[in-house]
Amino acid sequence: MNVNTDDLIKQTRRIMASGQKGSAAGVLAEAMEFLRVYAGEKSAFFKQLSQVDHTWSSEYIRQHVVSNLEAFVRYVESGLLEGVSIERKAQIDVVSDFLDQANALLSSREVHPAAPTVIIGAALEEFLRNWIEEAGLPLGGRKPSLDSYAKVLREADLTTKQDFKDITSWGGLRNHAAHGEWDEVSDRNRISIMLEGVNLFMRKYGEHGT
Repeated sequence: MNVNTDDLIKQTRRIMASGQKGSAAGVLAEAMEFLRVYAGEKSAFFKQLSQVDHTWSSEYIRQHVVSNLEAFVRYVESGLLEGVSIERKAQIDVVSDFLDQANALLSSREVHPAAPTVIIGAALEEFLRNWIEEAGLPLGGRKPSLDSYAKVLREADLTTKQDFKDITSWGGLRNHAAHGEWDEVSDRNRISIMLEGVNLFMRKYGEHGT
């Protein structure tokens, strides 16, 4: 999600200001929704507010909300909301170049769709491998592979069940191409859909990575 940092801080401070005078329940609800959208449900900021005990005094709830939002402002000002390191951004650019190559090959009637299929699969595997390294996730004894990376990310709840199904499907096509099972990857339209899916997946997760 591309958000102007100054605007984000301004909105945060606006909620903090309203926290000094508005109802505690209203401020808490607004702050939680704000952090859910811009920090994420798995962030410490959102979790802190989701654990508020409504038996607390209104004043204490307001203080808790404001202090949490102050911490979020410091986090944003430090540039940590980006969530993707410069190194990972460079890696994502390289993977995107591979997908551009695959698209060019797919457009050529002289090239069998198996060739771009292998490149798309390799690009996806590299994307997942870099993501896992960035997140510091262990493979748990598994051999490095597209399938292993997909399982690790799913177990860490970083991808959805549908993502896992998609990756498994794409990996199957890549394996058919790699093993010379040409009939399975001869449908150019099917590989084009695979390319589009991988591109969408990378755009979805390449922005925050984690």
